Amino acid sequence: MKKAASGKSAGSLAPTRAPAGSAKAPGQTAEEGAFAEVVSLIRAARGRALQAANTEMVGLYWRLGEYLHHKIEADGWAKGTVVKLAAYIALREPGRRGFSPQNLWRMRQFFETYRDDVKLSPLVRVLPWTHNLIILVQSKRAEEREFYLRMAVQQRWGKRELEQQFRSALFERAVLNPPKLSTALREMQPQASSQFKDGYMLDFLALPDPHSEADLHQALLQNLSRFLTELGPDFCYISSEYLVQVGNQDFAIDLLFFHRGLNCLEAIELKVTAFAPEHLGKLNFYLEALDRDVRKLHENPAIGVLLCASKDSEVVEYALSRTLSSAMVAEYRTQLPDKAMLAAKLHEFYALSSPTLD
Repeated sequence: MKKAASGKSAGSLAPTRAPAGSAKAPGQTAEEGAFAEVVSLIRAARGRALQAANTEMVGLYWRLGEYLHHKIEADGWAKGTVVKLAAYIALREPGRRGFSPQNLWRMRQFFETYRDDVKLSPLVRVLPWTHNLIILVQSKRAEEREFYLRMAVQQRWGKRELEQQFRSALFERAVLNPPKLSTALREMQPQASSQFKDGYMLDFLALPDPHSEADLHQALLQNLSRFLTELGPDFCYISSEYLVQVGNQDFAIDLLFFHRGLNCLEAIELKVTAFAPEHLGKLNFYLEALDRDVRKLHENPAIGVLLCASKDSEVVEYALSRTLSSAMVAEYRTQLPDKAMLAAKLHEFYALSSPTLD
């Protein structure tokens, strides 16, 4: 893995080391390598400029929302006045987009939603306005807004990825079905629960019904970039059917990844059937082989994920309760969950978790 190169400050004119990824490619001349370094510097500066422009724009929308809030409260502005304001802006600032009556009302809602929230108000300035609108409009409760704001910043989702997470009801799935980890894994990697899911949405695979493990394996490889998005930003793909040799025999791990945040190898075994306790034996064998023969000295012990078509949560709990393995069990879904069912379960979840009034 490449380490980010250290350099001078942004305003320095002193020679700067090449950013990570700008090293001279095989067959590239020294001059071309230098040219590539210049292009990398331009792209880095452009990225910083875009982020600064986004922060300023969201800050402007916040201030306009605050202004409208006070005008509505103090001077009795109504929708008709805001329509006139939008027309006035269009006349005085021709060609400027984003100041329609609807968007101006969204700015007011944006300010009123986050003005008293010291935890979330800094996050909204990091995300593009489009992301903020999606979260503001599609979230039904404060907990959901916080969940998607934090995830969008942490996972660096693009607009399409954020929309996909709403379509797949990620919040409901995460709240209702947190990942079930073995005790050993929880002790070994306390952050693991925030890096893995109880279920992975693979509706983009278009798998036949029924399908084989080979079908699932091949479909994941053909859609690897989307699978990585579903896994999370710190998952780095290493190999398919990764060979480990034990004794005189070769064994193939279905999929092998490296997790940058947890600093460990991650083996994924695929099952197109329901979870059975005996499946863990094979996965544990692979983890032992990785730790003994593949893991580097600075890395943490490998983690295994058994990705099954379905699972009984109670069976999983029993199977993991006494194991010393760093394994977990998850299921994959090929169809989007029923929103009505999830909404009902979510309502039940909040009812049970809310404090009881005497």
